[in-house]
Amino acid sequence: MSLLDRLESVFKGPEELSLTSGGIGWPLFYLSLPIVVTNLLQVGYNLADTFWLGQYSTEALAAISFGFPMIFLLIALGMGISVAGSVLVAQHIGAGEEAEAEYAASQTVIYGLVASAILGAVGYAAVGPFITFLGASPEVQPLAAGYMRVISAGLPFMFGFFVFIALMRGYGDTVTPMLVMFGSVVLNIAIDPILIFGFENNPLFGMVGLRGVEASLFAATGYTGSGIEGAAIATVFSRALAFLVGIAVMIQGVRGVRIRPSQMRPDPVYLRKLLDIGVPASIEGTGRALSVNLLLLVVGMFPTTVVAAYGIGVRVFSVIFLPAIAVARGVETMTGQNIGAEKPDRAGSAADFAAKVTFLVLSGLGVVALLATQPIVAAFTNDPEVVRVGVEFLRWVAPSFGFIGVMRAYTGSFRGAGKTLVAATISIIMLGVVRIPVAYVASLSLGESGIWVAFPVSNAAGALIAYVWYRRGTWQTESVRGPTPADD
Repeated sequence: MSLLDRLESVFKGPEELSLTSGGIGWPLFYLSLPIVVTNLLQVGYNLADTFWLGQYSTEALAAISFGFPMIFLLIALGMGISVAGSVLVAQHIGAGEEAEAEYAASQTVIYGLVASAILGAVGYAAVGPFITFLGASPEVQPLAAGYMRVISAGLPFMFGFFVFIALMRGYGDTVTPMLVMFGSVVLNIAIDPILIFGFENNPLFGMVGLRGVEASLFAATGYTGSGIEGAAIATVFSRALAFLVGIAVMIQGVRGVRIRPSQMRPDPVYLRKLLDIGVPASIEGTGRALSVNLLLLVVGMFPTTVVAAYGIGVRVFSVIFLPAIAVARGVETMTGQNIGAEKPDRAGSAADFAAKVTFLVLSGLGVVALLATQPIVAAFTNDPEVVRVGVEFLRWVAPSFGFIGVMRAYTGSFRGAGKTLVAATISIIMLGVVRIPVAYVASLSLGESGIWVAFPVSNAAGALIAYVWYRRGTWQTESVRGPTPADD
């Protein structure tokens, strides 16, 4: 069997999957696996910037650390449009309403671009005060501001690509976005060091033994690089190209859902539908972004070693939870299509199956983390005190990893049914009502251990709340897709 045949056997497109009939396990697996790969490729974006800017200067590395929270917040504020589009496309496809799915996708694209342009303008204007609020040093502030201004200006391209991923996922195609993301990451990695360093003293040429070529290129162009802004330009350029490829794919209709330029004229009536579903999803994403920053206020009460250990733990979790996030997106699509096909029982079975599987998988990863806490933390730092605190953090949290899988599975199903307000409420209760207050109160008597206690407590609470709410059956209501102008 050739490599191509092996890849085709692992990654299956929507034409090979039936999300509304037959078994549940394998379709969910084939739907979710490319999402895991896509998310890992997203991590590759961040790692490339971190690596090359670390070679450039310590101040530049610190600058992107202050920039990421703002990027996360801007994307979270706008993500509701993409979630709404994904849900509507999924429900229309499940109902066999191809024309209505195309209209939903077309409207989502245009409103996604409008929303991201507005958010980009706000971010561009607010970047200075925001970076100052986060406490960046005078040396770091101009670097972080320069990086974020480029990102803010290019936000429509970056967000447009996320909209493409969401719409294709709603259709049931997670392979095409994965392939486009792969090409985008390769391009970003290739041009990142050139745009940061230019051609003079570029470490890339030294790594691959092309010092003579480096000198020749510098002599020909005189380009000395754009520093940290070069990293932002590389990100925006590679995302812009990926967005254009995605738009071309959807306009031509060769893969996944099709969009039609004639249907991209803003429809104020349809905007209301997108906002009804999308605003709670944006609240959920924004709440998650803010909770990370608010918890830092509690962590910041303790020595730098505790802050460093917390940062390591969060990075470890972001990788471990990738399967749960991917399965939740898969459940979102399966629920949407089955609600559209008027098969709510099958949608419920998909969520229950996903909850059980992710609980077992993440619990298994938790056991691995417990057995390997020391080497995991030591891979990030040589400071023995940071290692000690990080090990304690992981040992508190690892046994509760499975609960995250349960909560993600059920909230994914709520979103697929269009009940984004329920999903947002569960997340806010878990993070804002349980985790942060417990962390603060417990830390007053238990020290940093009190912060770590808040994680298993909130994880278990989130899973229990999601499960009980789901069992009430309030998600089994009529489809949120409703009529569209495409019905005429």
